[in-house]
Amino acid sequence: MNPALPSRIVRSHSYDDILAGPRRRKIPEVVAERGLVVEEPGSGFCGAVVRFEHGNVVLEDRHGRHRVFPLEPAGFLLEGKPVTLVRPKAAPPSPASARSASGSVKVQGLRARTARDSRIWVEGKHDAELVERVWGHDLRVEGVVVEPLDGVDVLAEAIEEFGTGPGRRLGVLVDHLVPGSKESRLVDAIRDEHVLVTGHPYVDVWQAVKPSAVGIRAWPAVPRGTPWKEGVCAALGWGETYEGWQRVLDSVSSFRDLETPLIGAVERLIDFVTDPEG
Repeated sequence: MNPALPSRIVRSHSYDDILAGPRRRKIPEVVAERGLVVEEPGSGFCGAVVRFEHGNVVLEDRHGRHRVFPLEPAGFLLEGKPVTLVRPKAAPPSPASARSASGSVKVQGLRARTARDSRIWVEGKHDAELVERVWGHDLRVEGVVVEPLDGVDVLAEAIEEFGTGPGRRLGVLVDHLVPGSKESRLVDAIRDEHVLVTGHPYVDVWQAVKPSAVGIRAWPAVPRGTPWKEGVCAALGWGETYEGWQRVLDSVSSFRDLETPLIGAVERLIDFVTDPEG
């Protein structure tokens, strides 16, 4: 070797050198809040997070179609980059300020009060289940029983059979209570100071659940002559009505998932049947 020339050491690339190179990029975890828009790369389906079902996430595309995908590592694309979706963590409520689903202060260690003679009647099973979902805690604190009436057509006869009086009041929740409706005409015929009838303007109590809570943009219009529940389930691809109702009920966790007219109507009924002056 010519000593005048600088020596150049040629280093062969070893396995250690390769490992010393750039590390594999870590896939970020993203909390799958409702409304987050992601793409499932395998199918190309792009949609907003609606809810979670048994370890899967449900996405809704811009046409209102739903698809279910497993929550797998690097299973989705967010703005074109792979991410791992994780479920939001529910913050445990502070015992000192815990609230019921209706927003009232939760009574810790509640023992249900003996049922009052007064009652709240609703038009059907779905109405009763929705009221229980949101106001169940309050009703047990107050000892109020909610019973399905199975239609407002029999209201006058049912009131007479019940026999109202001081300390035996009736609060009645009516669907589609709007001026000029059949329901409003039947209600106007009630003349009993121990009965309070309130209602909401929706054709069915399903509509009193906010569309955003259910994961849709709006409740679909149902053609005249088509039963409303069947029409909604057909338009949204929800299957049978019992399947559609379970989807609706499961989407409700508090009064915030309900429309204001229903909230006000139920609160007035609870106040009426628990009034100590009644």
